[in-house]
Amino acid sequence: MFVQVIEGRVRDAEGLKRQWQEWMRQLAPDAIGWVGATGGITPDNRFIAAVRFESADNAAQNSNRAEQGRWWSETEKALENVTFDESSDYSATGAPSDDARFVQIMRGGVIDRRRVEQFDAEFDEMAGEHRPDLLGGYQIWLPDGTFVGVNYFTSEEEARAGESKDLPENLAAQFAEWQSLMTDVRWYDLPDPWLDSADQPAGG
Repeated sequence: MFVQVIEGRVRDAEGLKRQWQEWMRQLAPDAIGWVGATGGITPDNRFIAAVRFESADNAAQNSNRAEQGRWWSETEKALENVTFDESSDYSATGAPSDDARFVQIMRGGVIDRRRVEQFDAEFDEMAGEHRPDLLGGYQIWLPDGTFVGVNYFTSEEEARAGESKDLPENLAAQFAEWQSLMTDVRWYDLPDPWLDSADQPAGG
């Protein structure tokens, strides 16, 4: 899997969503190797999106399409201070879900990636019992050593309730260790996520 992450400050929320929907209707059908996309606008007016392709070559082919260039030249008018990150270093803790009604994206660094991935695998085994609100998620690891994690939830209300639950002692200790391994973490809450996939692009 190859993932492109786009982030920026929103200047025109309605225009940005129209552009997202246009890409899904007009450009997605001919985007070779496009797998899916998750995006949206945070309560503090930031846009973030994670766009998945089967490979870096597929993503490059898409970027080189003339219609993609025309679409982006219009889309970037709705944003400012845009950044792009991409990576094929991908690890999943369950598949992305277009059924999610709330998405959290986090960015940050880690002190010990191996231990973080071990914890994620262990938690994934127990998620069904302790966090049924968590539908799935994945992480990409960027060349500078930071990561982007995308997690899908049944709803924001259920996610908040899940966060406040008392965990079993062993799991609480593991979670505390996991938190201690994170550095400079930023959270992006998407209460109205835009979710599309290649088998059923809906345009947000």
